[in-house]
Amino acid sequence: MAGRGKLIAVIGDEDTCTGFLLGGIGELNKNRKPNFLVVEKDTNINCGIFLARIDIGIILINQFIAEMIRHAIDAHMQSIPAVLEIPSKEHPYDASKDSILRRAKGMFSADDFR
Repeated sequence: MAGRGKLIAVIGDEDTCTGFLLGGIGELNKNRKPNFLVVEKDTNINCGIFLARIDIGIILINQFIAEMIRHAIDAHMQSIPAVLEIPSKEHPYDASKDSILRRAKGMFSADDFR
């Protein structure tokens, strides 16, 4: 992957994935694996499929789906791929649930912002 960019992956509901695909993020790797996962009621959610890929730099995941696999997201400590939680049409974003934001807040004190 030297000299090449990394992909954005999306784990989300149908509306979220469709929006990002229309925006042009859809790709297949050399093994014909997509960089998106549409989560429905019966979908087995496995973020590990994207965490292990060296061609992915950012994973966008709907926050309500991230709650279903919170243990896996909290266990991910590498900076790449970055896992970012995003809102969905039916579920608004709640900053208190975002593990990355909680970790970032822990790195700074109130004096750092003065």
